[in-house]
Amino acid sequence: MLESTHRGQHDPGALQHQFAQRGGPHTVPLTPPCDDGDHPTPEQTEGPYFKPDSPQRTSLLEPGLPGTRLTLTGYVFGRACLPVTGALLDFWQADTNGAYDNTGFRLRGHQYTDSRGSFALTTIVPGLYPGRTRHIHVKAQAPGRPVLTTQLYFPNEPRNNTDSIFDARLLMTVRDGNGGREAAFDLVLDVPQDPGPGPTPTGTPPSDGTWAAGTAYRAGDRVTYAGRGYVCLQAHTAQPGWEPPTVPALWRAA
Repeated sequence: MLESTHRGQHDPGALQHQFAQRGGPHTVPLTPPCDDGDHPTPEQTEGPYFKPDSPQRTSLLEPGLPGTRLTLTGYVFGRACLPVTGALLDFWQADTNGAYDNTGFRLRGHQYTDSRGSFALTTIVPGLYPGRTRHIHVKAQAPGRPVLTTQLYFPNEPRNNTDSIFDARLLMTVRDGNGGREAAFDLVLDVPQDPGPGPTPTGTPPSDGTWAAGTAYRAGDRVTYAGRGYVCLQAHTAQPGWEPPTVPALWRAA
């Protein structure tokens, strides 16, 4: 069962989602910095429409459901910037007309992060309703830890400026793609972690060196992978599955 939320202070910072975008860099921090002693992603009100016991599923699409397809991907980290495996994520949202299903479970579902701490949700772009901008609700809970209840927002929405709940730190990165829209957001939970000693860094990898698992990278390091250049966003030790194109929280296209 989901437990009560834990409130923490938050400082915007360096951990930002970066698609290999066509449109230039973001100027608004999209999620908290991820380093030792980090603060969790900001919490927000649950609102009146949460329902427990949603079905476990990664797609909220149903036959005949209108709306623009949206794919949301991201990672769940703890306070030492390590992935959280098996974190529970419970999503719910309005339909394209701004209505919630309060009798059934349309556009409601939960899932768990995989061994890399990643998740993927297929849904639709939520509609608008009086007083609110577009948003997706989520509860996130690491095993045996408090729940983070928050909301995720879309950039460049006119109502972002008039919604009293809106928080720019909770903006997703969103772009058009695959016949709909693609979004990304990483969550940082209040989970103490010991990063351990890890491999001893042998110095800054040479500029434009080839990405390699087991290498200790630092923020600002540059690598190439599959013929493309990337810049490291935060210190970490590379491991299989964290290749630059698949982990926008750690690398951005140069």
